[in-house]
Amino acid sequence: MTTDVQVVTRPKPLSPEQRAWLEQAWTCIDPEKLARLDAELVSIPSPTGQEREIAEFLVQYMQSAGLDAFYQPIDDQQGNAVGRLRGDGTGPTLLLYAPTDTAFTGREEEDLPWLGQGIRPDLRPVGIIEDGYVIGLGAENPKAYVTCVVAAAQAISAARIPLRGTLLVGLGAGGMPTNKRPGLRRYNAGQGNGCSFMLEQGVRGDFAIIAKPGYSVSWEEVGLCWFKVQVRGTLNYTGIRHVVPYKNPIVEAAKVINGLEMWFREYSARHTSGLVAPQGSIGAIESGWTYKPAFVPAVCNLYVDIRVSPRAEPMQVKYEFGQALAQIQAANPGLELDWDMILSIPGTHTDPNNWIVQSLMRAWEFVEERPHEPHGNTSGATDAAILRGRGIPTARLGLPRAAPPSAYQGFSMGVAHVESMYRLTKCLVYAVIDTCTRDRVEVGLPI
Repeated sequence: MTTDVQVVTRPKPLSPEQRAWLEQAWTCIDPEKLARLDAELVSIPSPTGQEREIAEFLVQYMQSAGLDAFYQPIDDQQGNAVGRLRGDGTGPTLLLYAPTDTAFTGREEEDLPWLGQGIRPDLRPVGIIEDGYVIGLGAENPKAYVTCVVAAAQAISAARIPLRGTLLVGLGAGGMPTNKRPGLRRYNAGQGNGCSFMLEQGVRGDFAIIAKPGYSVSWEEVGLCWFKVQVRGTLNYTGIRHVVPYKNPIVEAAKVINGLEMWFREYSARHTSGLVAPQGSIGAIESGWTYKPAFVPAVCNLYVDIRVSPRAEPMQVKYEFGQALAQIQAANPGLELDWDMILSIPGTHTDPNNWIVQSLMRAWEFVEERPHEPHGNTSGATDAAILRGRGIPTARLGLPRAAPPSAYQGFSMGVAHVESMYRLTKCLVYAVIDTCTRDRVEVGLPI
């Protein structure tokens, strides 16, 4: 969806020499190799918190492509992969970033029945190349993005582009919006912990580009707040519910659910601005004993995800959420509940006139041969929140949209269009040459 936000792309034509380097690097991008690498990555399971195997594979792959690469352990199961092409020290450092973890595992014991009656091919960690698509768990998000970032650096290396600034490739663990999964020891496995650790350990750029969904350059995106709402009732038993006081918290929770679903629309309308339209949803509910439903529990817990605009603070969202629950209680006398905020990550913004945003917009226009069109109405959150939150100007770009095969329409992160991967990689290569072959003064940095 386009937006009425207007940002002018400032012209900064490549020199004839830079243009020659670009054409040379583009010839080093092979769509068939993109597909094969993506399929291979899909076939290495990497659920959040267990990314060590894929990170170690990527380190070896980048080393074979001529990059200085190393594995960055976080614990015995989780780690980052980092690659580097050094410049001569006179230009800016650019970090190309993509996370490596998948939102699901592809294992029935953890994913079912919540994924449906079975696990589709696009949700299994088996990479398939079929009719111009790569299909499998995470084939599009995040592994197509990992592929494009790595392929862009590989093309720069193969073309032997003389860099003034250093190109960093950051492939981070723990990028999905999740807390501790079953079987993990650490609670902080997701929510951008790999990206945060990478930056803390000195792997950071003057600028960053994150490859994540949306084929329009984005300079801002939402954060998120999570809330736990505990609705209270009375312990009971089906056999005597008609002779003792009966207050079923599951039934009471339905009142909260209905009220919040109406409030989400109001909240979104109130906070929609710029490129974002923050949404809310109730993503989980827990109550009772599945093995003895004859007994009515005393509590029912709801888990709520609310996205946060860059122009709102998490504490403001917490206040608004509390007011919404108070209104729901007032409309339902006798409704008892407690609640608290259990996660908060602010929304973030980079000035669209910053060099890296403008450079990526120029890249998009050069590849597409038309003016860039910002897309609004977004509500997706990524590790850009970590990058920008740590002070790094960051731009985001994803794959061009392509209609997926009919079997995978609807929500899916497991279908990647190979031609779209090729176009994104070309954009990334342009931005690298536009940025890393200039000196610091040209890109607005102090010396």
